[in-house]
Amino acid sequence: MNRFFQSRWGIVSVGLAIGILASTLQKLGNPKNMGICVACFERDIAGSLGLHRASAVQYLRPEIMGFVFGAMIAALLFREYRARAGSAPVIRFMLGFFAMVGALVFLGCPWRALLRLAGGDGNAILALAGLACGVGIGVIFIKRGYNLGRSRKSSPMVGAVMPLIMLGLLLLLIIKPVLSTGAPFFSTEGPGSQHANYLVALGIAVVIGFIAQRTRFCTMGAIRDVILMRDFHLMSGVVALLAGAFVMNLIYGQAHWGFAGQPVAHTNQLLNFGGMLLAGLAFALAGGCPGRQLFLSGEGDGDAAIFVLGMIVGAGFAHNFGTAGTPYPNNPANWGWGPAAVLVGLVFCVVVGLTMRGEAPAKA
Repeated sequence: MNRFFQSRWGIVSVGLAIGILASTLQKLGNPKNMGICVACFERDIAGSLGLHRASAVQYLRPEIMGFVFGAMIAALLFREYRARAGSAPVIRFMLGFFAMVGALVFLGCPWRALLRLAGGDGNAILALAGLACGVGIGVIFIKRGYNLGRSRKSSPMVGAVMPLIMLGLLLLLIIKPVLSTGAPFFSTEGPGSQHANYLVALGIAVVIGFIAQRTRFCTMGAIRDVILMRDFHLMSGVVALLAGAFVMNLIYGQAHWGFAGQPVAHTNQLLNFGGMLLAGLAFALAGGCPGRQLFLSGEGDGDAAIFVLGMIVGAGFAHNFGTAGTPYPNNPANWGWGPAAVLVGLVFCVVVGLTMRGEAPAKA
């Protein structure tokens, strides 16, 4: 089985499976062009916990929990589970924070950018261009010696924290306790109210987490490897994801071609490009896309868990301080603080890229 997952057919099969399952989740109730979006779903979790009060985007998404559980199961079965941490945790937290800020300016992570394109949303083209440019800048820093330092073997408890957090969130979703504060919050309208059956979504996410952990599926890594080494192995999986989602959207009748009127999207191409430019650079400096960070946290990587927590806090900030994109195109009155937040995030990432020259990280 290991030989298959490490082969070209293995990564292509996993990409196809993710694309097909993501489109199927949309068919089963998830928001349009949002069958799976790590950034959006972590934003929904932040809202459900009360970290922001945007009432339309509050739900405890089981997909996020399933990704961590699936990766943990795979790592344990194949003896790859290894608790580790200690590689510039504060920097990783802030990279996660600004990655989320950038992703929410665009309104989606790299997976959702691909799914939006597969559903006919042309605005995703500029976002993917911004993502590639951001990763490209990160590659320049890597070539100049950038690294966040070596992670070290740690207590098993460190590696267990993120799976335990996800277990707690799952229990909140199942029990739905009624507290005087109103938490946990659940949307009654908008994207947060649209979701597939939670058991089906959890099961699909566990499968994706399992197979993605085995293949090291990563959208950022795919772009980085092409630029850095002319290696198209991971990229073939990304292309397969796009193809799988595209075909399933045609079968399900979910495709809607054009730029205007796309679900949970806007047509400000400068913000689409700039938001994902920031996100791509932050992903490159942290060593993985948001999906990959979840998979790593499931196999015991405490540093990846810190990045995930930074993203969740960043989602709360983005909605509380008006930096997240809105579905009202090309009206400066609706841009909020998004452009300023992107500029601040880019400055932070560039300073990190220029100054971090830690001990070389250990090979995975």
